[in-house]
Amino acid sequence: MAYKYLRTSNEDGVATIILDHPPLNVLNIEMMEELILSLKWAIDQPEPIVAITGEGKAFSAGVDIADHTPDKVDSMIDVFDRLFLTMSGMDKPIAALVNGAALGGGYEIVLFCDLVVASEKAKLGQPEIQVGVFPPIACYILPRLLSWPLAMEMLLSGDTFEAARGEQMGLVNKVIPADSFQAEAKDFLKRFTKLSPAVLPLTKKAAKAGLNKDFQEGIKAIDRIYLDEVMKTEDAVEGLTAFMEKRKAVWKGK
Repeated sequence: MAYKYLRTSNEDGVATIILDHPPLNVLNIEMMEELILSLKWAIDQPEPIVAITGEGKAFSAGVDIADHTPDKVDSMIDVFDRLFLTMSGMDKPIAALVNGAALGGGYEIVLFCDLVVASEKAKLGQPEIQVGVFPPIACYILPRLLSWPLAMEMLLSGDTFEAARGEQMGLVNKVIPADSFQAEAKDFLKRFTKLSPAVLPLTKKAAKAGLNKDFQEGIKAIDRIYLDEVMKTEDAVEGLTAFMEKRKAVWKGK
């Protein structure tokens, strides 16, 4: 499918979505509709990992201010929520490759990803409070990712911070030098793409199944996935057999 505001690619076990709306990949309503379609495209691809990155010097500077006007804001919030509902329903791991600034709605996309690698020059943050509004998705997820004081500091100040600070807070997996960002980001993802394409999404599914449940309810949900889904894959049989035979597993992705 041809897109106006983004591109997609399949390479080395990764289905990549590239935000391509120069100069700062600002998200408008049409672009977010395209992003939803591209995520649905990624679900159907054989690659076990989905990556989102930005073309140029920014990941995304956020949602277009022009789409916050009274005649557009309802439509903007609708597509914005549908974007994150689509992400939350995906079992395939999603990685954010943050090549530059990720602010506002752009940073909310990063926060909703499962893995985050960022350029050392990336600037991150939720500056919405500084223009008299708040970030709805960040209000939901930041208190689940950080301590309450840190989440409130970020939401109430609107301050931006460097990728190294994000790594200290546990919001970034790895900070990468800007001049080698593309190559090192690919190397980071190879740790995951060499594993079973069938079991990777089931592992994420199990982690989600246990969230916000007490131990008894959560472990029962996880055990059901383990017994009814993971152990019925050919890859589980192959992985266990290969381990016992002291050889490298050959994944079939099923």
